[in-house]
Amino acid sequence: MDILPKSRLAAAFWLTLAVALVGYHLALIFSGLVPNLVSRPLHMAFILPFALVLGARTRAHWLSGIVLASLGVAAALWIAVNSDRLGDQYGFLEGNFQIAVAVVLLLVTLETARRTIGWPLPIVALAALLYGLYGQHIPGQFGHSGTPLESYLGTLTIAEGGIWGSLTGVSVGVVSIFVIFGAVLNAGEAGQGFMNVATAAAGRLKGGAAKVSVISSALFGSISGSASANVASTGAITLPAMTRLGYPKRLSAAVEAVASSGGQIMPPLMGAGAFVMVELTGVPYTQIMAAAILPAFLYFMAVWVGINAYAQRYDLSGVAAEDRPALRDVIVTSMFFLVPFAVLLWGMFGTRFTPEYSAAMAILAGFLLLFINGNFESRSSQIIERLINAVMTAARQVSLIASIILCASIIIGVLSITGLGVKITSLILEGSGGLLWPSLLLTALACLLLGMEVPTTAAYVICVSVAGPALTQLGLEPLQAHLFVFWFALLSTITPPVCGAVFIAAGMIGENWLKVALTAMALGVGLYIIPLGMIANPDLLRLAESPLAALIAVIRVGLGLILISHAIIGKAHPAVRLVMGAAGLLIVFSGIWI
Repeated sequence: MDILPKSRLAAAFWLTLAVALVGYHLALIFSGLVPNLVSRPLHMAFILPFALVLGARTRAHWLSGIVLASLGVAAALWIAVNSDRLGDQYGFLEGNFQIAVAVVLLLVTLETARRTIGWPLPIVALAALLYGLYGQHIPGQFGHSGTPLESYLGTLTIAEGGIWGSLTGVSVGVVSIFVIFGAVLNAGEAGQGFMNVATAAAGRLKGGAAKVSVISSALFGSISGSASANVASTGAITLPAMTRLGYPKRLSAAVEAVASSGGQIMPPLMGAGAFVMVELTGVPYTQIMAAAILPAFLYFMAVWVGINAYAQRYDLSGVAAEDRPALRDVIVTSMFFLVPFAVLLWGMFGTRFTPEYSAAMAILAGFLLLFINGNFESRSSQIIERLINAVMTAARQVSLIASIILCASIIIGVLSITGLGVKITSLILEGSGGLLWPSLLLTALACLLLGMEVPTTAAYVICVSVAGPALTQLGLEPLQAHLFVFWFALLSTITPPVCGAVFIAAGMIGENWLKVALTAMALGVGLYIIPLGMIANPDLLRLAESPLAALIAVIRVGLGLILISHAIIGKAHPAVRLVMGAAGLLIVFSGIWI
């Protein structure tokens, strides 16, 4: 899909709107306190044209998108303009006009999510809305006492209990800024810098092309926060490289899918989920980052070990010397991502600025680097192309994530209004007999099933809203419970029958997706084991508080993962592999008894 329409007038319109969207979200960082019922509706008003109109495939789709976007923008602007008066209504609608505005906002939110990510999440949200309207007719504990229509719809649309809730606040104030940061980096030489650093570090090793994919996907994924975007970006380079070296297609695609999936758990950014976690747990972002680093390291270590095992089986060669970048290119191109990252980390840790303020400074650094290339040249045509690519990519991605979060906010709002979340929590506790590990397995299954139908962030938000309280009641720390749910929400990227990263990688290389999925599950075994290992070894998440205990835990879990990986992929006798697998599991879960 082209970045801009071919018509000059249309291109100018979309470019202007994209610049306004980016400018608005950056301005919020420096503008002081803006009322939530102003900033959040304006956020929705900006994203609707990109989500509903731009990229429409048919004329009918385009026309209906214009109508829906116009209605949604008008309703959102009405909320922003009348925020003071609406705040005095305490979530209670007055008159048919306000009811109509509420219905428009909810329907447009559902349709926006459907057009951007498909049916599953909007269906869940619609079911939640219907439950809120008619749940009083359900007998037994899963019914509710009923809420007046004006209060129910008002809480969802003119108060901060629904689509303008705290999740949307995260989308407005934090996620959008980091998405813009990622778009600015990727518009310049940072992506090539990732590839050059990865190739220089691992290209010469056995199975080097696969290991380049792992490193580059970890680096790129830390700013993209999307497994699918990661596969499409780094895979365009790594998949042909592995094919040229004779790697089996199923292995090449599996490596890319597994490595790209890990980007969402890789600090410092971790995609949208990390910032949602900040809002839901109240834990500072830097503490979440510190807790997430060792599990992420273990994940990529397990992938690396699996590649070594496959390298022995298939005699996989490294990247040829002539295909590896020169030292000068590695150093120069790496500066295009190291400088903005250094500014970001200095802002967060050196000066103690907020993550979003630090990201705004890093965006400025990345923006200035768009004016030169790896040869230290400044060409006007290249600069213009990069700037257009940066703002248009940022607008598209902000709109995509916002459409997901707005729709998920409906579900969270209904859970709160009706008390359904508390009832599901009770059901989990009853179904597990009040025991932690059965509750964990029930939660993991729910995350896997829900994650197959909705994006990772939405699956995490919904699952943790209903299962998180149950897990904390059973003794888990809030951050421990949230990271567990977040990791299992990611499982669906490589686990059949719906595995988005696998589908994309398999399609790019022309291999049967099921073969790729089975290989990906073997390589990505850490995705299934490490979340449980976090529970069995809580010190794994305490790097900041207890570094020595965390180091001991990471060594223990890492040793177990090495044994498990070789048991699944290695060439040893089946009986030996069975013993290795059992020993690995015992080591990983030995923390329960130590």
